[in-house]
Amino acid sequence: MRLTVGQAVVRFLANQWTERDGVERRAIAGCFGIFGHGNVAGLGQALLQAQRTGEADLPYHLARNEQAMVHAAAGYARMSNRLSMMACTASIGPGSTNMLTGAALATVNRLPVLLFPSDIFATRVAAPVLQELEDPRSYDVSVNDAFRPLARFFDRVWRPEQLPAALLGAMRVLTDPAETGAAVVCLPQDVQAEAYDFPDELFAKRVWHVARPLPEPSFVERAAEVVRNAAQPVLIAGGGVIYGEASDELDRFARQTGIPVADTQAGKGAIGWDHPNSVGGVGSTGTPVANRLAREADVVIGVGTRYSDFTTASRTAFQHPDVKFVNINVAGFDAAKQAAFPIVADARAGLSALLAALGGKRFPTDYRADVTRWQETVDHAYRLGHSPLPAQSEVIGVVNEACGARDVVVQAAGSMPGDLQLLWRANDPKQYHVEYGYSCMGFEIAGALGIKMADPSREVYALVGDGSYLMMAQEIVTAVAEGIKLIVVLVQNHGFASIGALSESLGSQRFGTSYRFRGADDDYDGSYLPVDLAANAESLGASVIRCRTVADLRDGLKRARENDRLTVVHIETDPLSPVPSSESWWDVPVPEISELSTTRAARESYAEAKHAQRHYL
Repeated sequence: MRLTVGQAVVRFLANQWTERDGVERRAIAGCFGIFGHGNVAGLGQALLQAQRTGEADLPYHLARNEQAMVHAAAGYARMSNRLSMMACTASIGPGSTNMLTGAALATVNRLPVLLFPSDIFATRVAAPVLQELEDPRSYDVSVNDAFRPLARFFDRVWRPEQLPAALLGAMRVLTDPAETGAAVVCLPQDVQAEAYDFPDELFAKRVWHVARPLPEPSFVERAAEVVRNAAQPVLIAGGGVIYGEASDELDRFARQTGIPVADTQAGKGAIGWDHPNSVGGVGSTGTPVANRLAREADVVIGVGTRYSDFTTASRTAFQHPDVKFVNINVAGFDAAKQAAFPIVADARAGLSALLAALGGKRFPTDYRADVTRWQETVDHAYRLGHSPLPAQSEVIGVVNEACGARDVVVQAAGSMPGDLQLLWRANDPKQYHVEYGYSCMGFEIAGALGIKMADPSREVYALVGDGSYLMMAQEIVTAVAEGIKLIVVLVQNHGFASIGALSESLGSQRFGTSYRFRGADDDYDGSYLPVDLAANAESLGASVIRCRTVADLRDGLKRARENDRLTVVHIETDPLSPVPSSESWWDVPVPEISELSTTRAARESYAEAKHAQRHYL
């Protein structure tokens, strides 16, 4: 079949499917894009032709920011349990390198996104072309080589006959639950428009089977022996439980063994907050109950977690002198962490096999009274009555109460991810979407767009602070243009409140973290800037509701739910309002020497905390 490379890409993507447990889904649900001279006559023409002729079913969605469209694709993939995903196309140069941050986020979070950065001329006939990086060491280097360390798959198609291998290689990685992340196929702008006789077989329907790897029985038995001999085990549920759709197996495992279940940021919602074995988040922003159990645990069962520093409290969370780890993970790399007894398997298959091997072993459930007391603390934080401005915990509480069981909250950066893991009561495996692998400011609205596209039946709440909003709010325009309803809760606290609090705790006195005019001493300590973010949102096409009090917010969210279009609910909060303590730690180095007394005092505290760090060998 004679097609241009761009046309071949579109036709190929429209015929890719995934299958797991007998259910088939479109692998590539659509394509985000922003056109420039690098792709407008290549992939752009191909997408137009497909739409006008019906020769390929690949919906196109016009984005407003290249980084944001990759974030939207990541949100879509996560909401789809990595079984359906989006492609993204950008023009040569800055359009393509704008996608680097999105690629990093996707790969860090193990989320499949397919990126087509446009590239320099393969023929080099007019080199150097506009936006070409000239490297005197090699003529085949372009700015897109920056994707190499960020991608799980990278290729550049210099000639049309290389395209089939590149596309098949990308799909292999995208549909591998252990290896997935960003797949990058660079397309030189002249090659996109070049015609070639592609084999018809390339465009036949292709179904990629997403496996549930079964565990090796001998590994299960070794792990089961460790758990059977435990006195105080704890289970940590990570994102792999949700991606593996293993919540029922986790529920069964917890109820039959009595083992408490803590969760990571990616794993929150794996079982409901009111499950009898749920003890909340673990680690630096976890609950005091989960962190006490983690400190005392002699066996930690990690299911689908990669043990980030927030989960391990920078390797201070697990303090039992003889602590052992049993890890169930689809990726051998993660299963082996903490010198564990690994079970390399799908979460669902691994939990079922381990439960059977435990032979009815049950452990005490004396932690439940502590959980009840903690929930009373959460109730208090949700109804703090802080004045004159409400506390952030009250905002979270109102949003949590407004959410139906199937609604989704989206967040990524600032102080809110910590407060959410500490306080949020998740009722559904898909309710809680906090991107905390890369913690990328600006993810919230773009990610919410992708999530809503993946499941339009759910209300989606994007919780965003003013710092993140100012970095990337453009996809409000995309959502308005697409007729996609989101509820954006815009929390105004006049700066980077999270880093401000961290700065203060590290002896740096909130330097450079407030949105204020410069004062008399040339610091940013003057009056607040007269920035009206609600008016900005309105100018982008959003419906806006301004709130001053918690009661206003409760009413505003009700109105936003009743609205049929994207609505921004704006409220100002006190950045210094208190939240309960996680009774945990996070390693952020403090200068060893300083002229500032505040920094010296912080260094003393830091050095003391470092003593609790461990190598799990």
